[in-house]
Amino acid sequence: MGILLGSPGIDLKIKDKTLSLQQDNSSFHVGTSVWSGSLVLSKFLDRWTPLSTNPTTTPNRYSTLLDFHNRRAIELGTGCGVTGMALYLLGLTDIVLTDIHPVMPALKHNLKRNKLVLGKMLKTAILYWSNEDQINGVNPPFDYVIAADVVYIEESVGALVKAMEMLVKDDGVVLLGYQLRSPEADKLFWEICGEAFVIEKVPKEDLHPEYCYEETDVFIFRKKKKNL
Repeated sequence: MGILLGSPGIDLKIKDKTLSLQQDNSSFHVGTSVWSGSLVLSKFLDRWTPLSTNPTTTPNRYSTLLDFHNRRAIELGTGCGVTGMALYLLGLTDIVLTDIHPVMPALKHNLKRNKLVLGKMLKTAILYWSNEDQINGVNPPFDYVIAADVVYIEESVGALVKAMEMLVKDDGVVLLGYQLRSPEADKLFWEICGEAFVIEKVPKEDLHPEYCYEETDVFIFRKKKKNL
């Protein structure tokens, strides 16, 4: 499952609220469409974030990982803002959604479209992964770096991984929704990530049963400890 074609409108239930996303599949920018990785990641988080799970019936091995109390997050390549908005509804209220300048109108349109559900306009920032001034300008490091469907151009992979390293705390995590888009970018991405992060793949059975696609996965990255 790639770009969700057909109707330009997509509804996504998070907790007891429904996000309404509007995409523009005719745009030249991939960030103006909703991709499957953002939906799979959002519904994984919805399933396991402690406030949305009944602990008396469902053992939750992700409860510590997804304890958002007093935590900060940033989303890279947020696009239409699906995962960032989902996280806000799940209690991660200190979050900034970032993307490149041409995608900002679509992002802000969707934030305004969901303002009633969210209760406010979420923070946004223009961020190019290779721009260290912009990275420093969002006041890192963060407890969580969020990204979904961001690996599709080989030339941008190095900057993406470096940005992740700069943005995430030493004891923080990267939460990644992933689908192979380009074999060349995929190969390079995992090579570089393997040098910087300890990588955990979420088992398919832990994904939301209604948002579990063969070609889409969720990964958890933790920084490797540096040898002194």
